[in-house]
This record gives sequence, C-alpha cells and structure tokens, in this order.
Amino acid sequence: MRRVLVTGAGSGIGRAVARAFAAEGDHVTIAGRRAGALAETDGGRGMACRTADVTDAAQVATLFETPFDVVVANAGGGIAARLGRTSLADWNATLSVNLTGTFLTFRAALERMGPGGRLIAMASTAALRGGPRIAAYAAAKHGVLGLVRSVALEVAARGITCNAICPGFVDTPLGQKAIDAVQARHGIDRAAAEAEVVRDNPAGRLIAPEEVAAAALYLASPAAAMVNGHALSLSGGEV
Repeated sequence: MRRVLVTGAGSGIGRAVARAFAAEGDHVTIAGRRAGALAETDGGRGMACRTADVTDAAQVATLFETPFDVVVANAGGGIAARLGRTSLADWNATLSVNLTGTFLTFRAALERMGPGGRLIAMASTAALRGGPRIAAYAAAKHGVLGLVRSVALEVAARGITCNAICPGFVDTPLGQKAIDAVQARHGIDRAAAEAEVVRDNPAGRLIAPEEVAAAALYLASPAAAMVNGHALSLSGGEV
C-alpha cells in the first residue's frame, strides 16, 4: 500500500485526486487550510486529514513526520487582473501559494522519499503559455514547471520522478469562478461565458476533475517510471 499526500485537497482537483488514490487502495493523507472541506473530501473513505498552509515551512514540515511514496503538490490559486491592476500583495500571494508552496512541499518530501517515489506538481496550461489578466498566475506556474524540470534531474538517479500536470480550465469551483468573472465583465449569459472560457480548448468543454486525477494516477504508476521532468498537457490540444 502506497502512502500518498495530496495538498490543496479540500475541493476541486485535489479532492478528485485524493479520492482516486483512495479508490486504488492507497493510504491517503490530505492537507489544506479548511478542516471542514477536508472532511468532505474524505467522506468516510478513511483518509488522514491534516490542516496546513503550504506557504508556511514549519506547517509543511509537520506533514512529513512519516515518508510518502507519492506527493501531489496541488495547492494553488490566483487572481484575474491586468498587470497594471495587480498589487504587490496579490503578486506575492500568488507566487507564495503556487510556487513557494510547491518548493516547500517537494523539499520536505525528498528528505525521506525512497526509490520509486513520485513528485507531481499541479501546474496549468498557464505554465506553457501566457494570457491576458493572468500575469501573476502564469509567472508562478512557469516557475513551477522550471522547478519540476530541475528537481527531475536531481532525483532521477535515486529512482524518483518529478512531473507536472498542466490542465486547461477544469470544472471546479475555481473554474466556475472564472466563468462568473467573464459573465460579469461582458454582460453575457452563463452558456456564452463558459463558451468564452473554453474557446481555446479544441474539445470545446471544461475538463473533468476526474480526468486530471487519472493523469496523476498514471504518473504515479510503475508504467511511468521513465516519465520524468515532463509537463503533461491536459487541454484537449490547446497546448
């Protein structure tokens, strides 16, 4: 039985990833800032729930009192604003949760991770391309991808892999929030706003969280032992 840690597991992608590993029979620990949301993710599945802020090194360290075989650094978020309207506080907060949080999580994980270990970062298509109104988020996710590629080279000889999943817009609370913002900005109905959000995805739809979870299961599997330093685009062909 593998020991799996998923951060940012209180909702959305993190919730789907945690439940997918639990369904595989793994011992899953879920971390996040909201105890109630973590309990909802568990839903009686027997996961270990740990409240922690991934931007705090001391809190991250407490998650790794025992080693993990698979660590999914999923905690993240950001704002939608043009660069000129992005405050320094918003810039720093976005980099902190997305990039520094992944750094702290991976650094702590590697102290005790053994051969066969898997580090998986939840990046974004924003790690592969830019976009209007997401300068801080895109910069942070580009940084995550640089971190992943560098760590991959450091750990390969130890039998550990480090990869990133880069989804487009996913049907999560954050994805719905993006649709809300487009609807409000353009004064259009919800169907039109969703179509605008997914217009760069050739499949023309939001990605299901379970599809992202399936990618995480693959990267954590023995079949992916030689997939290392990779950015797996999950975007219907957008990138």
